[in-house]
Amino acid sequence: MNIRADHPNFMVWAGAQADIDRVTRVWTDCLLASGGPFLFGDRPTMADAMYAPVCSRFRTYHIKLDHLCDDYCETILSMPAVMEWMEAARVEPEQLDELDVEF
Repeated sequence: MNIRADHPNFMVWAGAQADIDRVTRVWTDCLLASGGPFLFGDRPTMADAMYAPVCSRFRTYHIKLDHLCDDYCETILSMPAVMEWMEAARVEPEQLDELDVEF
């Protein structure tokens, strides 16, 4: 996951599209059953936390989503904790010296 990345013209390949379809099917089923705005109702759960990086990635690659799933991503990405997490990632250095150590 790269918070700084933006790929508006990314071509989604068939394998990735199958994964996208599977995720959005899960979201749709949960949101329709619970009434949303989170997967299991009016309060976020660990399931929503686990999907926050997926929402970010969908935005990074400009994945076209139906209205329900797009609203879900917006709900997740506009949560204060997620916004704080993403802002912290934006100010991280581009390169971390400890990752350049040779073994």
